[in-house]
Amino acid sequence: MKRELFWFGVIGVSAMLAHFLLVACLLVPAGLPPLLANVIAFLLAFQISYWGHRHKTFEAGHVPHRQALPRFFMVSCLSFALNEAMYFLLLHFTALDYRIALLIVLGSVAVFTFVLSKLWAFSGQAQPT
Repeated sequence: MKRELFWFGVIGVSAMLAHFLLVACLLVPAGLPPLLANVIAFLLAFQISYWGHRHKTFEAGHVPHRQALPRFFMVSCLSFALNEAMYFLLLHFTALDYRIALLIVLGSVAVFTFVLSKLWAFSGQAQPT
């Protein structure tokens, strides 16, 4: 469990940093609205998360991609929906800078993502037919 938490943190921070830098340093300064920039950054961060968590965090290389990828994508989409809802609320109902709001959201959603990823997405248990 300690190893999983360590790698979840390393990979999660790597994906979060890529997500944050893409939004704050490239997309918003290039003229995209923060919420749209966040969607684009999510798609990049998903790639980092999937491959990192599959091979390092949960050592789930034995779980077929046809099972793990859609499951993790569902976990990520649920996490992202929570991310977008929280981000929207913070942007519209607080005076927080968009970058600070994004950091709060990304950190908060991490726990949800870890639990669903460990118990379902990369568990290796086949879906009932």
